[in-house]
Amino acid sequence: MPIARPAARIEIAAPLAVVWAVMLDTDAYGEWNPFVRDARTEQPPRVGAPIRLEVAWADGLTTASPERITALEPPHTDADGVERALLSYVYEGWPARLGLVRGTRHQRLAQEPGGATSYATVEEFSGPLVRLAGPARVADGFRRHAEALRARAESLA
Repeated sequence: MPIARPAARIEIAAPLAVVWAVMLDTDAYGEWNPFVRDARTEQPPRVGAPIRLEVAWADGLTTASPERITALEPPHTDADGVERALLSYVYEGWPARLGLVRGTRHQRLAQEPGGATSYATVEEFSGPLVRLAGPARVADGFRRHAEALRARAESLA
């Protein structure tokens, strides 16, 4: 079965708690996010809640993407003293329901004591029509999202 894992990673000169707050303030995505222009979910977000994303591709086209939050791990310090957080959601559109394209996006934060916050995101795509999901354009969107997240968090820090 075809698999794709478009991803992006960036260092953010802001505390992890600030980056996390920006990520969870889905009502404000339209103010700063060039890739996910709108994200609608209940506030505060919770595991099991639907989240509807309006995704804007580099060519200007937009797509509505129904998702469901599957992981929401608020900032916590692990045994190595690294602060971490995680937000994940799974795609629930018709292609997923038909087993043609499945996707789960993970957004991970990590911050060593005194260091920058590392933001990493990856979409784990699988299914016979993975190519139609456009892994390259998703990776481009993730890069734009990461850069805008950095700008937003650093401006608030």
